[in-house]
Amino acid sequence: MRKILIYLQLATAGLVLCLAAPLLAQSPATPPAQAPAAVPAKKQYLLKLIPPRPTFAMDMTAEEGAIMQKHAAYWAEIFKTGKVLIIGPVLDPRGAWGMAVLETGSLADAQQMADNDPSVKSGLNKVELSPMSVFLRKQ
Repeated sequence: MRKILIYLQLATAGLVLCLAAPLLAQSPATPPAQAPAAVPAKKQYLLKLIPPRPTFAMDMTAEEGAIMQKHAAYWAEIFKTGKVLIIGPVLDPRGAWGMAVLETGSLADAQQMADNDPSVKSGLNKVELSPMSVFLRKQ
């Protein structure tokens, strides 16, 4: 019984930390008057790249493959800037789709990156962006 109580206390503490982290990140302590102006915090966004059909990864045409090569090169360049934390296909059994976690100053910046993806510009793929809050990350 004591082990269960300890487990519940730890789980509750973890939940509180998870829920409080975004609030703490958004409300920093007031800086002293002589401190330099704060740099705006970067925000994270989940990008979902939606292919034209569930079987796309297995049956893309040569023309679609050429567009996807441009797509990969485009994101490889943005990755070098540090604005992409992780990127790659999600091998969902119902149909693969692409994902990335972007880190930038605003939703408008993330949307511009998504809209300039050659596969999106061509109309081949669609994209969805969702704000998110990275709680833990590897350094």
